[in-house]
Amino acid sequence: MTSRTPASASESARDAVMGRIRAALGDGPPPVEIPRDYEHALPQGADILELFVERVSDYRATVHRTTAAALPATIATVLATRGAARIVVPPGLPRDWLATSGVEATADDPPLSYADLDALDGVVTRCAIAIAETGTIVLDAGSDQGRRAISLLPDLHVCVVMADQVVGSVPEALARLDPTRPQTWISGPSATSDIELQRVEGVHGPRTLDVVLVEG
Repeated sequence: MTSRTPASASESARDAVMGRIRAALGDGPPPVEIPRDYEHALPQGADILELFVERVSDYRATVHRTTAAALPATIATVLATRGAARIVVPPGLPRDWLATSGVEATADDPPLSYADLDALDGVVTRCAIAIAETGTIVLDAGSDQGRRAISLLPDLHVCVVMADQVVGSVPEALARLDPTRPQTWISGPSATSDIELQRVEGVHGPRTLDVVLVEG
């Protein structure tokens, strides 16, 4: 016959443990104030666009500098160079950006299945903001960026960044982002290394990242 601990005994043990936890938390040291005296912006006069291009390139992404008038032609050239004939786009992406590309562009509305996304050649999106100091682009699921899956499953991501979306530092970016929105921070194409430090790209996201920087 298996003996059982009386319910009152087990409840007493639980109460004792929880009581000690509450007492420990209540008697702990006061919260430590975190210093916020670090630099929030790059030095005045820093060329943030040049720095952004340099840092993005360091991550093995390709930057294409263009103008608003030449944007459709630039996107068409990037897609043709990458051999992307079938792509997905977020519902809010301006369709005239693809007017000269000749690709088959499918809007993710209604949402495509993961298998369908994986079978496509690439995706074209905008971004919410870009950070020069870290070479990072941030997506927040806006209508011109779409849900996270469309920027992770296709093997090519073409991201359009407007010059006025580029800020110098991470604190500047955080001040302009909505913390309640889902965010994806991208620094270069997806890459990882095994125990022998062999770099493998495309495991957790796109193997190829092309950033189109629109100036003027």
